[in-house]
Amino acid sequence: MKNKVVTFSLTLVVGIIFGLGLIISQMTNPAKVINFLTVGEKWDASLIFVMAVAMGIMMIVWRWTSKRSAPLLANSFTLSDFKLVDLRLILGSVLFGLGWGLSGICPGPGLVQLVTLKPDFIIFFAAVLAGMWLTNLLNGRNKKEPN
Repeated sequence: MKNKVVTFSLTLVVGIIFGLGLIISQMTNPAKVINFLTVGEKWDASLIFVMAVAMGIMMIVWRWTSKRSAPLLANSFTLSDFKLVDLRLILGSVLFGLGWGLSGICPGPGLVQLVTLKPDFIIFFAAVLAGMWLTNLLNGRNKKEPN
């Protein structure tokens, strides 16, 4: 029981730190994101700095973490060995990029913005959930088909 409380508490703290980082860096501001994604007169390159710093910190922590035999709060690492680039991955990437580019909202920052209870973010996240539901429904149908 104690380990679950510690794990939950650390997960909550890390989630809050992540959310605060998104808010402070303005990655939760759709206008800022759209200006970053729109190369031209209004292009705002400041999010490159945010991503570069985040990637630099992640690389340092990853290098330190990868030397361990297991994570701090788990028995083993669970890294994916999935490396197949297929039509499904490409189509999913295109749809993700279209949604992000048209709305200026990435799912992570969109989730953080749900606390504002603004209708735009509630509708956005409802659409994300609907897309996930539809994908699961279609995957379920594909798995039931005989080979």
